[in-house]
Amino acid sequence: MSSYTYRHYPYRRPPELDGTGSRRPVVIVGAGLAGPTLALALALRDVPTIVLDEDDTVSVGSRSICQAQHSLETWDRFGAARQMVEKGITWEEGEVYLGDRPVYRFNLQPEPGHKFPAFVNLQQYYVEEYLYERCLADPRVDMRFRNKVVGVAQHGDVVTVEVETPDGRYTLETDWLVACDGVRSPVRHMLGLPFEGEVFHDQFLIADIRLMDELPKERRFWFYPPFHPTNSVLLHRQADNVLRVDFQLGRDADPEEERKTGNIDRRLRQMFGPDARWEHEWSSVYTFACRMMERFVAGRVVFAGDAAHVVSPFGARGGNAAVADADNLAWKLALVLSGESPASLIDSYSSERVAAARENILNSTRATDFITPKFAAARAFRDGALSLARDFPFARALINSGRLSKPTVQAGSPLDTPDRDGDWHGGPGPGRAMPDAPVGREGGRGGWLIDRLGRDFTLLTFGRVMQPVAPLPERVTHVAVTGTGLARQRYDARPGTTYLIRPDRYVAARWRAFDAASVAAAVRRAMGKEAE
Repeated sequence: MSSYTYRHYPYRRPPELDGTGSRRPVVIVGAGLAGPTLALALALRDVPTIVLDEDDTVSVGSRSICQAQHSLETWDRFGAARQMVEKGITWEEGEVYLGDRPVYRFNLQPEPGHKFPAFVNLQQYYVEEYLYERCLADPRVDMRFRNKVVGVAQHGDVVTVEVETPDGRYTLETDWLVACDGVRSPVRHMLGLPFEGEVFHDQFLIADIRLMDELPKERRFWFYPPFHPTNSVLLHRQADNVLRVDFQLGRDADPEEERKTGNIDRRLRQMFGPDARWEHEWSSVYTFACRMMERFVAGRVVFAGDAAHVVSPFGARGGNAAVADADNLAWKLALVLSGESPASLIDSYSSERVAAARENILNSTRATDFITPKFAAARAFRDGALSLARDFPFARALINSGRLSKPTVQAGSPLDTPDRDGDWHGGPGPGRAMPDAPVGREGGRGGWLIDRLGRDFTLLTFGRVMQPVAPLPERVTHVAVTGTGLARQRYDARPGTTYLIRPDRYVAARWRAFDAASVAAAVRRAMGKEAE
């Protein structure tokens, strides 16, 4: 029995059924991780949205549980991240085993000095609940439960959406439709768009249990453990003293048999011993795929999250990539809707996030091939690396039990200005996510760099002597970073170093000295107004 109480959110009769309502700037389909994140990010920019979801509750089952630092930083702008950190399980270390012997430990965040941890384990239903609470409290977000999209058509710059409700059908018109409706995406199917990729046939069993014992706070991955000697097992702790255990079953397992409580208990008894006690929360047998659309924009319909791309669960890349999609898209939609940027700016969402999806799929596929080798030679390589890793550090780099999600690199984006100075020895270059750091502590006041950024673009300057000598472009906030602490180290900064940070916390440009004309040109380029 689940320890989580599923709330059913109320259905409200849409005004369009009574002949009222008007064309909307943005309609979002789907209320998983991407949809509410996008709605809240647009609300911060005063863009109203309608969020349509055919269900009336959060996701059933723990699903995406590893919430990465960059996602937490995004949710922090809506005031939701602290609640997630407090509820979830913070972890930064993990351990890999061969049989019952530890092979090596790893630390995901070896450097201190970040507002948020590398990862927080929190069940997806809690994340959605906290996002829903903020959506429902924001008058700019119209959450509509039990509103199922059954038709989509495009006519020039208008998207028409047909919606089915308990009270009948109605039609919405919108400037932009964003499909965040999951891997089976009805919107994608209605438009007849392909979803190419590779399906993996190995099966895995998820067993979420409340174990009546002391629980580890770290990630543990076993290859050939004595309690499951032919395959691998992964263990994560979650909120509410829930453990997730993933058993690799192989291709030939019978999923109906494996999901029976008695068979799950047999596997758990072998793992935890005869005296262990637990309660069942949720279980599922699954296979997975790595697939993506060729483009994430089709006219005025935009795709995000699993509707656009899907990866294997190894590495926590699915849910975190969905959040990154929403963060990338929101500021671009806001600029286009305000008339400050051309509609072609949305094409950069597709190019940047398609590249990110390819990077995630590449990493995910590599992990899958290591965990589930398809050929005898691949298994021999995997087993050889495991046998050497305990005593030889070089072999540890070969072990891939799911290298965990980090912000992807947007190399070569048309919005970013390439480095012109040739003396950079570190720091995030254009197309890379900005790192957080403690700032302001020299004066006795603590704080975090991410908390000082503006809603839109931010100009970071380093050193007390560095002050812009000309007015900055609109939508640019200036943040002066002083001192010689971690911020200066992480940005390879010296007096005069200047960074232009995009609204999604990626670096758009950097210089060794402030120049007003260069900054203005980089802002225009980042807004899609001008490309060099």
